[in-house]
Amino acid sequence: RRFICSFPGCDAAFSKAWRLDAHFCRHTGERPYVCDYEGCGKRFMREFHRARHLLTHTGEKPFECTTDGCNQKFGTKSNLKKHIERKHENQQKQYVCDFEGCNKSFRKHQQLKVHQCHHTNEPPFKCNNEGCGKFFSTPSQLKRHEKIHEGYVCKKENCSYTGKTWTELLKHNKESHTEPIVCNECHKTFKRKDYLKQHQKTHAVEREVCRCPREGCGRTYTTVFNLQSHILSFHEEEKPFCCDYPGCGRVFAMKQSLARHTVVHDPEKRKLNLKAKRSRPKRSLASHLSGYNPPK
Repeated sequence: RRFICSFPGCDAAFSKAWRLDAHFCRHTGERPYVCDYEGCGKRFMREFHRARHLLTHTGEKPFECTTDGCNQKFGTKSNLKKHIERKHENQQKQYVCDFEGCNKSFRKHQQLKVHQCHHTNEPPFKCNNEGCGKFFSTPSQLKRHEKIHEGYVCKKENCSYTGKTWTELLKHNKESHTEPIVCNECHKTFKRKDYLKQHQKTHAVEREVCRCPREGCGRTYTTVFNLQSHILSFHEEEKPFCCDYPGCGRVFAMKQSLARHTVVHDPEKRKLNLKAKRSRPKRSLASHLSGYNPPK
């Protein structure tokens, strides 16, 4: 029996239901398995990951090496397997140091190279790129350095972009290859999933509202953020976030409100903001909540 992913645009299939469940969480971002250890609360996509994490709290090591004369224990089966491969298998294969008068032997070639540094006084891993020749202490450092020469290549189909750094590649992928987040009701697109989630409330038959809990108030808001801002500024009279632009000094209840305000002091950002405002006609709150898009 095959378990097929029902997420739009995905045709992945699995032989076991739990594999499909774990895969589907990658689409939704859901982490249903919660660590119930006191004060932790970390969340995981798979029960196996939660159980493995729990061992870090308890210190339990249930996997014991059964080789004669060895009683080492490990927290995971994979760590036990690595131990057996390193300590008890392939004992006959040795890498021997060929420096005069040494003859030390090692199970791994990498261990031999690191040891030989003591003879040469040079890090063991050399960049072979033409004109470079730099040395590094570990393979991972060398690999990271080599990316400077070859760049970070975009692996998307029909894209020839190469970034100088990993950060440049991430920025390129976000700007050029991010799939649009589309509302399945009205097909409106959004930059972020949380924007879509907030918008989808406009399609609900019974819309949830956040009501002010203060006695005698009764104000309602469509978002928790707006309710929090109302309580802090109106009831608590707390506005801890102050604009530090010279001569301004305006204060705000929420950090996000301050961030939005700072645009007025930045000529470039303000220009973009005004341009965006001019391109859209004014809309009422009811129009926003209904999801109505006026004709362009």
